[in-house]
Amino acid sequence: MSEAVTRTVTIPPGLLASLDPLLREWLPRQRWFAGKGRPVTGFTLVAATELLPPGGKLGLYHLLVRAHQPVAPVPGAPEQPADCYQLVIGEREALPPRLAPALIGHVAEGPLTGRTVYDALYDPRPADLLLEALRTGARIGALRFERDGSQEIRSALVPRLVTSEQSNSSVVYGDTFILKLLRRVVPGVNPDLELPLALAGEGCDRVPAPTAWFRAELGGESYVLGVLQPFVQGAADGWELALRELAKGEDFAAEARALGRATAEVHMALARTLPTVSLGHTQVQQLVDGMVERLDAAAQAVPALRPYAPGLRSAFEALAELAAEGCTWTAQRIHGDLHLGQCLRSPGGRWWLIDFEGEPSKPLAERRMPQPPVRDVAGMLRSFDYAAHSAELPLPGWAEACRAAYCTGYAQVSGSDPRTEPVLLRAYETDKAIYEVVYEARHRPDWLPVPMSAIHRLASDAGTPTSSTPPAPPSPRRPRP
Repeated sequence: MSEAVTRTVTIPPGLLASLDPLLREWLPRQRWFAGKGRPVTGFTLVAATELLPPGGKLGLYHLLVRAHQPVAPVPGAPEQPADCYQLVIGEREALPPRLAPALIGHVAEGPLTGRTVYDALYDPRPADLLLEALRTGARIGALRFERDGSQEIRSALVPRLVTSEQSNSSVVYGDTFILKLLRRVVPGVNPDLELPLALAGEGCDRVPAPTAWFRAELGGESYVLGVLQPFVQGAADGWELALRELAKGEDFAAEARALGRATAEVHMALARTLPTVSLGHTQVQQLVDGMVERLDAAAQAVPALRPYAPGLRSAFEALAELAAEGCTWTAQRIHGDLHLGQCLRSPGGRWWLIDFEGEPSKPLAERRMPQPPVRDVAGMLRSFDYAAHSAELPLPGWAEACRAAYCTGYAQVSGSDPRTEPVLLRAYETDKAIYEVVYEARHRPDWLPVPMSAIHRLASDAGTPTSSTPPAPPSPRRPRP
């Protein structure tokens, strides 16, 4: 790796043009590609770094490219800038069979004519190079590899790509570290590095402390590209754990209570180490306006939602009324996209929170805004509901017991039970359920009955049902994976 650090980086002219036709076909097929449903019309090169020289058995490039796509016309909507993606491209004369899933294609023209290009994260040697760069604090072109000097990074750890990821990619090194590479990147302070670093400095051990990270420095702007953290060996994903317990007909309330305590510990540590703000009438009205706007857009996109819109809107109006009466709430930095899949349980029973990136579809500035902690709570409550409806044999009352236990655990640590703020909690849970309806209608129609059952409940929570209360939706079917 030292040779790659010290030599001058030279990118062959026409590199992106030679890759363009292959990337147009390959990129939209990736799970982490955000622009599905719209063709890619071209690419702009943001940065290119040669990690291994071409012409040998293996060449290696790190690319940041903007993928241009047509934007569906929406009256009054500003033109959206092209998304920037991080690619680690390997090139060989031919791929060995073990790398067949990584194939991007065979280059027909340009500087790599006759070579085969592929996603290099599948290949152990490029993955080794990334770890060595992090270990040594390398600087290669615009790439800056940095580390926490108090944590040891051993070399010669066997890498393996995690193939189940969706919005990003991760490589596990032995059973020691996991490197998360952000696929869609934006300039600025990324909360997936910012918040774990802040929590580590505060001594909160509910989040794996970053060991190393790397970024690109381009034109005065910094792009966070990847974060290396300790790998929680033997840990169970919260979603998979909940489904296993459901399949066995087991109660999950004790785990939900422990997860509530872990969430509160993280929230309290973030409030101690990062600024908090008070949300008064003006700020809350802005939040409510955003919620109402999302409801109106969702009702246009999903006709099944329209009969429930008045009841759902009342959840937001009730929050605005409390703010107008002088109620205030504290906002702080939070996880931003909390659900069972963002939690790990160690073999010893300890819960960890991971993936602080927030909702990737949201602008970075919005993801870094202080928000009421109950937003995270609402996300987890919805996750219990999803898990309950994913069981082969539904367990009556399972979700309700988990939701209650989670709030109890949260209150045991924070001293504040989210259920004592029913108007605020209902507003955020309603906003989350509306988001879920739109997502499922677009991507997984078989799952739509799950959030629609919550929509029926939340729309009816405004008070005693009347003759105008919309009919209940069909019973949720078991979601298909």
